[in-house]
Amino acid sequence: MCIRLGMLCALVAFGFVGIPIDEGAAQSYPTRQITIVIPFPAGGNVEIVARPLAERLSAALGQPVIIENRPGGAGGTVGTKAVANAKPDGHTLLLTPFAPLVTAPAIYKNLGYDPARDFAPVATLYSVPHMLVVHPALPVDSMERLVSYARANPGKLSYAHPGFGTQPHLLAELFRLTTDTDIVQVPYKGATPAVTDILAGQVQMYFDSVALFLPHIQAGKLRALAVADDNRNDLLPDVPTTAESGFPDLQGAFWACVAAPAGTPETIVSRLNQLTNRVLQSPDIEASLAKFGAKQRSGSPQDLAALWKRETQKWGKIISAAGIKAD
Repeated sequence: MCIRLGMLCALVAFGFVGIPIDEGAAQSYPTRQITIVIPFPAGGNVEIVARPLAERLSAALGQPVIIENRPGGAGGTVGTKAVANAKPDGHTLLLTPFAPLVTAPAIYKNLGYDPARDFAPVATLYSVPHMLVVHPALPVDSMERLVSYARANPGKLSYAHPGFGTQPHLLAELFRLTTDTDIVQVPYKGATPAVTDILAGQVQMYFDSVALFLPHIQAGKLRALAVADDNRNDLLPDVPTTAESGFPDLQGAFWACVAAPAGTPETIVSRLNQLTNRVLQSPDIEASLAKFGAKQRSGSPQDLAALWKRETQKWGKIISAAGIKAD
């Protein structure tokens, strides 16, 4: 009873209400195929975990579990809306990076869903810190020198980002606001063209995941300045953190989670959470994540609700301060 009350309080604090407790639901669940919707094209970072998770959930639950990539809309909102409107019985789930649930509501109008109202948190999957790299031709080798250079050359530094309102975009804007520098954004349709242009020196700065930059850093084609985290990354132990570099608030990570339509019985949410955590804690999954500089984030639905709330508040302030709005 105490556990249930704690979960309910955590969810209500963030607006997740109306989740029924149905003792019989978990016993009969699932009764048919489970569909996990990823609101982005196939091949993204979330699939590091998504397909092994589907296979192992299927084995544990005795029903097929399939992955359905449903891209479209601004920032993954088409697939996210589809899950929000699905029957809340645990047979349709959302597996997504944080953007459709955290930043999209602050940037885009008329999403057709309200994350706090229309979803129940199930489980956090993993997180991977972002980092800042520069083109080697830029005469800086630290965050401090980058800021000094940017202030001495207003409007001459440009930063790449893979899409409007993405984590790299927001981190670069947080950098601009924190350092009071005049830097220019250059948006791209995805990470691949952004990397291509920073390698060519067309832009000078780029925040993105450690895994994306690692081979180029190792080849000497990009210079790593800082990991946007409290802790150094095991793949690049010599690269300082933003906190060590004097910018403790300049932090951000790519993270992914599983959510269900609001109203999904708590017993089903709890069962899915426990099974997901078991998968995440398996040595082979942890080893796969480590190759990308990522760490599993197993925890309770309350943990995800709290993370969700913190990130919504943090990035909402940055979006407002930077004046980021979709046209």
